This record gives sequence, C-alpha cells and structure tokens, in this order.
Amino acid sequence: MTYPVLKGASYILAHTPDMIVQNGSTCAVERQTNPDSEFLKEIKNHIRSYEDVVNYMPNQVYIGNNRPEELRDLAMPWCKQETKGTRDGKFGEIMPQDEFIALMQISDAFDLVKLSEEFVNTVKPKIENNYPELENFISKLKGDNIEEGKELVANHIAEGLYHNGEFVGYVKRAHDVDVNLSAHTMFENLVVKASGVLSAMHLVRKGNIDPNEIDYVIECSEEACGDINQRGGGNFAKSIAEIAGLTNATGSDVRGFCAAPTHALIQASALVKSGVFKNVMVVAGGASAKLGMNAKDHIKKELPVLEDVVGGFAVLVSENDGINPIIRTDLVGKHTVGTGSSPQAVMTSLITTGLDRADLKITDVDVYSVEMQNPDVTKPAGAGDVPEANYKMIGALAVKRGDMEKKDLKSFVSEKGLPGWAPTQGHIPSGVPYVGFLIDDLTTGDRNRAMIVGKGSLFLGRMTNLFDGVSFISERNNGVQEENNGVSREEIKKIIAESMKKIALDMMEE
Repeated sequence: MTYPVLKGASYILAHTPDMIVQNGSTCAVERQTNPDSEFLKEIKNHIRSYEDVVNYMPNQVYIGNNRPEELRDLAMPWCKQETKGTRDGKFGEIMPQDEFIALMQISDAFDLVKLSEEFVNTVKPKIENNYPELENFISKLKGDNIEEGKELVANHIAEGLYHNGEFVGYVKRAHDVDVNLSAHTMFENLVVKASGVLSAMHLVRKGNIDPNEIDYVIECSEEACGDINQRGGGNFAKSIAEIAGLTNATGSDVRGFCAAPTHALIQASALVKSGVFKNVMVVAGGASAKLGMNAKDHIKKELPVLEDVVGGFAVLVSENDGINPIIRTDLVGKHTVGTGSSPQAVMTSLITTGLDRADLKITDVDVYSVEMQNPDVTKPAGAGDVPEANYKMIGALAVKRGDMEKKDLKSFVSEKGLPGWAPTQGHIPSGVPYVGFLIDDLTTGDRNRAMIVGKGSLFLGRMTNLFDGVSFISERNNGVQEENNGVSREEIKKIIAESMKKIALDMMEE
C-alpha cells in the first residue's frame, strides 16, 4: 500500500495590537455593555510592542526558529523572560500590523478596504520588497481620501482600520441589509483570507514548491463566507489560492471547529492516496474575534495581553516520494456519535482506535501532538496547562490498558509530550503546530512515529452537545514505494501481449 506524505508546512503570525481593542470579541462586547469600564481604559497599557512579540519564545517556536522542548528550560511566565528572536523563521514569519493591513487590501476583491494615501505610500515599498510573489496584485494597494470613513465607522456601517492608534482606513460593508455581508463580517473574513494567503505563500516559498503543481486547496479555519442565501457557502480556499498564485488549483472549505485542520489533513490524504489529486494544500487563516479573548484575566494578573497575534498555517500533502513522513490512512482514530462526551471516552476513541488496528501500544508512538495551547495564555485564565492535561490523560489510558506501569506516568508526559506554544486561535493549536517539526523529526531526526490529534467543541454552534475529534498516525518513510496488492499495469500489458500472440498463432495453425 502506498501512503501519501507530509511534504511541507508553514506557520505565520501577524501582530495586530490595534485589532485587539477594535475587533476582538472581548473588547467589542465590553464596549457595548460597559463602555466606561476600567478594563477598556487599562488594556492599552498592557499591549506589547512588535519587538516584544518577536522576542517572545513561544512565537519563535511557532515559526520554527526554536524547538518546543526548549520551553521546558524557560521559567514561567514566559512573557517575562528576555529572549532574542527574528521576524523570519524556518517555517514562516511574524508580520507587523501595517503590512498585514496592506495585505488585507490586496486580498480584497470588491474594493471594500479603503486606506489613506499616506499609509499606502509608507507601507507599499515594504510589501514590494518582502513579497515579490504579490507582483501581479500590488496594483490593488492604493490610497484614498478616508475622511468619510470616520462617519461610517461611527454609524456602525464600516469597520475602522487603525495603526499605532491612528485611523488609517476602513472596511466597508458589502450589502446594505445583509448581515452576512456586514462590515464586521467582511472585516473578519478578510483577516482570515489575508492570513491564509500569507501562510500559503510561505509554504511555497519555504518548501521551494512549484505553485503550479498544487491541484487542490482545503481551507479549514473557523469562519464562513457567504451571503443571505448561503451564509456559509464559501469559498475561502479558492480565494486564497488566487492571491497566492496557485493557478492550477481548485478547492473547498472544511469546517469542524478546532478539529477542522485534522479533518482536512485526513481528507487531503484520502484525495492523494486515491489518485484524484497529487498535491493538496491544507490552509487556515486566523480569527480576529479571538484577539484579547482572555485579556481581562491577563490584566488582573499584571501580565501583557498575550492574545495579540493572528495565526495561520499551511501543510502540503503529496504522493509518496520515498522520503517524507507517510500518513497512515489505515490508522485513523475518530470520535463517533456513540462515543459519549466524557473526557475518558473522548481520549480513548481518538488515541486507541487507530493503534488497535495495527496492534500497537500507546507507548509505541514517539510523540503526540494534541491541543498545543500556550499555557502562558491559558493558566492565568484558569484553564490550566491544556497540553499537559491531555498527556496525563493519554498516560493514564496507557496504564489502564497495561501498555506501561503506573510508575512511568511522569516520564511519559515528558518523553511523549511537548510544551504548548501555539496562539489561542481555536483551530490553530489543535494538533497541527507540530507538523513542521514532525517532518524533520521523522526524516533527519530520531523519531519514527507520531500522532496528530484534533479535538473540537461542536456544542458551540448550538446544534448538538457532542464533542468531536479525529487523529492520524504519521511514520518515518522506509524509502520503498510499495506496489498495490494485485496486478500492476506492466503485468497486465504483458498478459495482454502474450494472449494476443497466442491467439494469432492459434489462428495460423487453423
């Protein structure tokens, strides 16, 4: 059986400090319900500079400049430790806010984003210098008179764009009465698209990939685009592919809350393994609504607002090349409708379903990537260390199954687990942040088997109380591309040729 491979991965962050206050759901709700609150007055004093965001170790891990394991040696809270980082990383970059706003306008197909001439004149040379891939779209970056936008923003029919506290532009609504095309929704969707475009460009750039060879794109963020008649119809995937220069690709969107990226990777693997497509990109932009989501708790504990970046990622799934880690499509785990919602039931279904098919123990997996939430963010908010809690549950399950002794539980967490480092962007932390490191670890590194686990909270949509989740196992490529069971094409040609020869000889004898 020939398995598809994980051929490349990219990870990007966009530092968006002004969007925390203007567009994050926590601040937006506070402004509506308690506009004179101390929180709104105080939050601006707790927002980090771009330099602080670049020098934050978990962010450097996210873009590939540091290993996750290095966080174990860093005292918490990590945000109070002095480290040195760079904008560019092995997997991607940390983009400053002015360039991200410019990328939003470049990603805009309906002239909804208006920017001041002064702002465009300042930022355009940066885009031209840093992103030659956008050469065909740079003409979309243009300045306007934005004075009328202030009144539109005041009347809640446009979303303001701010940089360093200054009004530099706005996002117009796309329809007068359709709430699905309101300025608020268009703003969120353009953030998703722009961060997805940046992720896709870095996957092509960092992986030295020919963009013309990508056949299909699956977008798996937590947003949805459409109008009043099809509010979640899509298609983020194809819109991202257009700006990223993937001219030979088509695509569609997959939604599954936090579990969507793992669902998407499994679907991509199925498309490649079946031969429908050779190269499938899975991509996701970030969620502006989650900016500053736990800001109240961070400020209470005299910490900076740590949810100050929009995240994105892209992964390329391709035909087996005999080199990159394979995806075992026959060892997929899943949370079924009948599984139940208890933490133990959820974890059992996700971890053991695939392992049992191959008669593997939990300890036979070298590393698990679960919900890789950054504990610097979640612990002050009362949610604890999410990855550590997951690893303890997996370890306890291993003890219960008899896969290891109880005395080995502590070492299991450190040996099979990783500290969390991903930004709290919902779908972004769910298993996939490790894929970039996984490719290294299962090729040039000393690991041979890893499991990616995605979990989701479907009850957030108010359609069901069910949890959700899927998992897959990736293994080191043995370098041998196995023939499918059965007769090969060459063998069939040989049989046909021999049969035709025999028929001809029989006819001559007659």
